[in-house]
Amino acid sequence: MLTSNRLRQQLAQQQTVFGLIASVPVPIMVEMIAYAGFDFVIIDMEHVMINPETVEHMIRAAEQSGITPLVRIPEINAKVILRVLDSGAMGIVIPQVETKEQIEAVIQAAKYFPIGQRSMNSGRPSVFGRDNLVDYMDRANQEIMIVPMIETVKGVEHIHKILSVKGVDMVLEGAADLSQSYGVPWQTEHPHVRQALDHIQQVAADQQIPYCAIPRQPDQYDYWQGKGVQAYVLGDERGIAFRALQSKLAQFPVASAIPSKEQSHNYK
Repeated sequence: MLTSNRLRQQLAQQQTVFGLIASVPVPIMVEMIAYAGFDFVIIDMEHVMINPETVEHMIRAAEQSGITPLVRIPEINAKVILRVLDSGAMGIVIPQVETKEQIEAVIQAAKYFPIGQRSMNSGRPSVFGRDNLVDYMDRANQEIMIVPMIETVKGVEHIHKILSVKGVDMVLEGAADLSQSYGVPWQTEHPHVRQALDHIQQVAADQQIPYCAIPRQPDQYDYWQGKGVQAYVLGDERGIAFRALQSKLAQFPVASAIPSKEQSHNYK
């Protein structure tokens, strides 16, 4: 059911919040992220093959474990947005935003009248019609978050117009794709990329819209904290799990346990 958006409340109270991208499409990973202490999770539909039922189960896991579920959609598509929100998502993360028209289209699909034209339904967010549906529509318009990702040079150039659209609740950086857009793939510390991120954050601050950074090193966290940034995404659980597995294996002399070519012949 639709509840108060805890992430929105935390940002309004100027609390520091931490999120993680859920790239492993299973509900138990959302529970692990929640119980590890994160404040919000971004369920990824952009880079992950995932079916709608799994998305709903992951949202349900977030609800049960007390973490705010956002969903990163693969593209701006009104039907996808509708189904994600009808499944209970508390916000939409939009990749590759470059124009204000894109955000306006998302708001039309994600918000009910008088803000938008989201198709009406009495599904699980309104407890299948148990709640007053008119009241539910008003609460949904207040609680659902719209979060554009800025990942291209064009998006940076149009950031003033993008963030001028009423209804943007947070802006998320995309330094990796941004580095490629600037012609320096994976060089997220390149001066062009750093200047672009600084510009996005400054415009967001001027518009009083929370900026969400993705610090890849501890000193980057310190840097953004010094600029008053409250929201952080600490990567995805897939990368964290992979590095943890590598670290665990490195603690043991595994090389001696692997048969040499000569030894392997004895097993045939």
